[in-house]
Amino acid sequence: MSADRMMKGAEAKIRILVADDHPVVREGIRGFVAVQPDIMVVAEATNGREAIAQFRVHRPDVTVMDLKMPEMSGIDAVSAIRAEFPDAKVIILTTYAGDVQILRALKAGAQGYILKAQLHRELPDRIRAVYAGRKVMDPEAAAQLAEHSGEEALTHKELEVLRLIAAGNANKKIAAHLAISEESVKSRVKNILDKLGARDRTHAVTAALKRGIVDL
Repeated sequence: MSADRMMKGAEAKIRILVADDHPVVREGIRGFVAVQPDIMVVAEATNGREAIAQFRVHRPDVTVMDLKMPEMSGIDAVSAIRAEFPDAKVIILTTYAGDVQILRALKAGAQGYILKAQLHRELPDRIRAVYAGRKVMDPEAAAQLAEHSGEEALTHKELEVLRLIAAGNANKKIAAHLAISEESVKSRVKNILDKLGARDRTHAVTAALKRGIVDL
């Protein structure tokens, strides 16, 4: 085959950038893509900053971006890429379907959201769909969004308290850390429980972790 024909074949493929800090995930995606006649991996990144740099160099058709990476998260990287390249197409990759994380990803400009457990079944078709200009989301993720739509979000001050609760702090220690009274802490804890529909502090932390409101 001539060089010109090889170039035309490469140009006809959907060119993707894969950003994930786990080598086994990147290797897996390369394997899924290698058997697809119309998709090819043109670059890889191990964190959000690398993803931005690689995007600038390769201008991929679609980027598959892990949600949680060192140095810069996937959501922050998507925001930066979309600010510089408004037409960039990104699929967020994650291990769970937390509705808060989904909303953050969509607001950052992602067009798709896929769970890592579904990569081998869904990724090629998701890439094709996003490349064609469609938005794609797992049914589980869509259900999570629908379930919590219209709910009142936690305030910044409530999130501060929730993160400290998740770290194992009692009210007295939280009050000292935030330089507020214990009564203020108790008031915020009550609001947190009400908004999350939680029975107690432990239940609130479990629900917040599942939904992607806080991380440990």
